[in-house]
Amino acid sequence: MNKDGHMHRMAMGPPPPSSSTIMNNATGGGGGMMMKNHHHMMHMTFFGGKNTEILFSGWPGYDNLGMYILALLVVFFMAIFVEFLSHSNYINKSNVDDRVTSGLLQTTLYGLRTSLAYIVMLAVMSFNVGVFLVAIVGHSLGFMVFGSRVFKKSSSEKNLDLPPMSCSC
Repeated sequence: MNKDGHMHRMAMGPPPPSSSTIMNNATGGGGGMMMKNHHHMMHMTFFGGKNTEILFSGWPGYDNLGMYILALLVVFFMAIFVEFLSHSNYINKSNVDDRVTSGLLQTTLYGLRTSLAYIVMLAVMSFNVGVFLVAIVGHSLGFMVFGSRVFKKSSSEKNLDLPPMSCSC
């Protein structure tokens, strides 16, 4: 507060120097060792392009189209596998004598399916349009093959080991 009773804001100093500035100053400013300073930013809106991070820090990397395509394929096949687990009937109900074993198998498959579904969801949370599209296409194709009537042998296949996946996100 000044003598007139008014409050004044204190001026803030400049932001701290970046690591490349520190390295540049430590090496004499000119031809020394310099670090690349990538500014990693978490997107909060959809964006396009191959320069993204999906699930892990630095993966698939920047300016690497091949790794980006591999990341898209991983997300695509994980989404298909989630649908496979959601619509598969591993336990033949008439041959199940051991309820504990069948219950443990159901629980293990449920845990695997839920884990993979969350991993696909986290990949989509990269907000990359390509990742979003391959996840949707993977889930849709997986549902068409494993869950819809297109490839069912009979309409009596309604007993599933796992409850249907809920989309109450």
